[in-house]
Amino acid sequence: MKINFKERTPQLIAVIGVLTVILAIVIGFLLSRNAQIEEMQEQFTVDKQDLQDEYEAISLQYEGFKFSVQNDSLLFKLENEQAKVLRLQEELRMTKATDQAEIKRLKGELATLRKILRSYIQQIDSLNRLNEELRAENRQITRQYRETSQTLNQVSQEKAALSEKVSLAAQLVATNIGAKAVNDRGREQSRLSRSTQFVVSFTIARNITTEPGEREIFVRLMTPDGGVLSKSASHTFPYENREIRYSMKRIVEYGGEEIPVTMYWDIEEFLMPGTYKADIFADGYHIGTHSFTMQE
Repeated sequence: MKINFKERTPQLIAVIGVLTVILAIVIGFLLSRNAQIEEMQEQFTVDKQDLQDEYEAISLQYEGFKFSVQNDSLLFKLENEQAKVLRLQEELRMTKATDQAEIKRLKGELATLRKILRSYIQQIDSLNRLNEELRAENRQITRQYRETSQTLNQVSQEKAALSEKVSLAAQLVATNIGAKAVNDRGREQSRLSRSTQFVVSFTIARNITTEPGEREIFVRLMTPDGGVLSKSASHTFPYENREIRYSMKRIVEYGGEEIPVTMYWDIEEFLMPGTYKADIFADGYHIGTHSFTMQE
């Protein structure tokens, strides 16, 4: 049987046309599908990067807490949570963007981390408020302590001042002080060559605030050249935190009423002419002084 190609030509052309259309449709579909796949892959990559950024943000928040949290127990918990974040970050880095099941799991982990982070933020805020209240209370206590210290210091100063006034009020006072040189017959002399004794006399004034009892009275005779007349180097008494020498000492019974005192110094050494001074001491105080001049 002989085929007539001329009669089949229109049919072949129609078939070829249909096939061409189908091929074009298939190619168009494939191109569209590839474009969609590429677009999805790009979106997966973007989603993974966003997820990495969120993990990084949480990790930085935990890192920042290390410098503001003073509670050791809470800080230990925060460090554990940060370690968990770092581990999940590493898992995310190793996960392909197209592994949507793993990406979804890591998103769920992120949501849990956010809840935990919020609870820690609340605890930190609560601790910060408590610390601020404690600091305010401490400032108030410190202020009250300073005020109390100032008050106590003022009271102490007033007490010391009062004590000093009481001590001054109780201090013995020498009045009617006289000093002279006499000869063997007790007559006053103006020349050293005729004198055998120095006589220092005075009255301890009446003072009812002074505690009664025995009192040691010291007299220092100062020579014109600034020396101290003394019979022994061991004749000293305490005055203003040091030991000073005395010329004469006498113990008197003082009962608060005035009492006359006379003390004698035997002239046994060579003395120069000039102005002599008699200083009187009792109870650690300088209670009187008197100067007199002697000729050769």
